[in-house]
Order: sequence, then C-alpha cells, then structure tokens
Amino acid sequence: MEKLIITVTCDSTMSYPRNPYNPKGLEALAEEYIRSVNAGAAICHLHGPYTVDEKIRADGTKLSDLDIPGWLRLKMLITDKVKPIIQYGIANGRFPQRVELMKQHPDMMSICFNAHDECFQPDPQYPPVELYGIHDREELENYCRLTQQYLIKPEVEAFHYGAIWNAQRMIQKGILDTPVWTTFFLGWPGGCWTPSTVKALQYMHDHKPDHFNYSVSDMDPPTHWQVLAQSILLGGHIRVGMEDSPYLDGKGTLARSNAELVEKAVRIAREVGREVATPEEARKIIGLKA
Repeated sequence: MEKLIITVTCDSTMSYPRNPYNPKGLEALAEEYIRSVNAGAAICHLHGPYTVDEKIRADGTKLSDLDIPGWLRLKMLITDKVKPIIQYGIANGRFPQRVELMKQHPDMMSICFNAHDECFQPDPQYPPVELYGIHDREELENYCRLTQQYLIKPEVEAFHYGAIWNAQRMIQKGILDTPVWTTFFLGWPGGCWTPSTVKALQYMHDHKPDHFNYSVSDMDPPTHWQVLAQSILLGGHIRVGMEDSPYLDGKGTLARSNAELVEKAVRIAREVGREVATPEEARKIIGLKA
C-alpha cells in the first residue's frame, strides 16, 4: 500500500466560527500550517483572506470574495519556512479572482466538480453560513484548460458522485490529466450532503475509477475519525484540520492546534502499519509536474 498523504486545512472561520482556537491573522495562520507540516502533513489546503456574500445574488449564487494579495502573502509566509504542496482552496470563489490566484503558481487548486450548496451551523444559536455555486460544465472546462496552462494540478472536489462523472468527461476531452486527485466530502452539511458513514465511503471507494487517487474530508464530529481511519485502511488518503473538524475525538474535545490533529492522524496510520508520505513522496504519488 502506498504511503499516506495527509492534507491539513487550518482555517475554520467559515465552518466553526466560534472555535476559540481559530488562528487570528495571516501570521498566526501561517504558523499553524508550518507546525502541521512539521507534524506530518504533506499538503497545505489554504484559505487566504476572503469575505462571503451577504445575500443570494440575482444569478442564484452566494460566493466568496477573495483578497488576492493576501493569498500570496500567506503562501510566502509558509513556504519561507517549509516546503509542502500548496493547494489553494475556496472552490466557491469567483472565477475571475481564482484565475488571478493561478498566477501565484500554487501546486494545486481546488475545483468543485458538482454544484456547491453548503450550510455551516455547528452552533444552533449562531447564524448559518450558506454558500451556493453552480459550477456548470463550461466553467469546469475553463478551469481544466487554465490549470493545464499554468501547470497546476486540479483537486477534484466531489461532494457526491456526479463530480466523478464530470471529471471523467473532462478526461475524455483531453483537458484533465491523470492520475486525477479527488477529495470525497462526507458529512458536509447542505444540499450536496453525503452521509458520514463507513458504508458511504466504501461505496465511493468501490466506484472510484482506476486512474483516480482520493483523499477524504469528513465534517461530522461523532464519526469523523472512524471515516478517516477507514480511508487509511482502504488505501485512500485523508484531510484533517480545524476547517473540517476541530475535535480530537467524538466527545467534543477541542484540539488547541491543527498540529494536534495531524499528529493523531499520523499515529493512527502508523498503528495500522501505514507510513506517512513526505511532501516529496506525495508529489510523485499525485503526479505533480516539476
């Protein structure tokens, strides 16, 4: 079984806004990523500064507005100290702004290959953060062509299995290179929800095309570590961090840093006999261009 690639995502401003251990400011966020890489993470899934639309717009979207220079500053603060794979996130950002982000040359960029429909409300007493994006196939084609142009590896975000169908269509068009790197999102609340269960993950694993590598992101605290452990056992990869779940267990114990979550993932992997990939080893597995 190939080595385990751990992705870390440290910004829970949108998903868990009342987490008392959220890093405040770019410098503190960069330090969280640096500690996480030193703990065993190979991929840093970044959220640079952004705001979210207050209301649904006339075109039916409710997206994120990105601070382009802030993303570059965060990237440089991290890569000045460690050399992970840099994956730009916030797939629900506006297309023209995300094209500008490509010019900053991240290694990877998250692209949602199905519609975006998310509703974050971990605290019922706190207003929900809701996001809506369409991501039609014309947009996906443009993303695929541009990432090829800028030598960026797309991360195919799959909240349900229609995303894999879309990805295979782009492969047939010759605009999405293999091996594909996809992330299965389980337990993420909203209209694109897939249940956070071992059975749901097994279904996605069983139907994965041969030329796809997959990672798993899970946002349901009671079953979060069960699902990630199953991915480790099946030969998949995992994503941890405060964006997905800031809890060290299913009982509500908060991690004080993202590195604690990475350390737990490393411990689980090694206890079941699977080694963890370095950033250099992860690059070869993912198929990143030099």
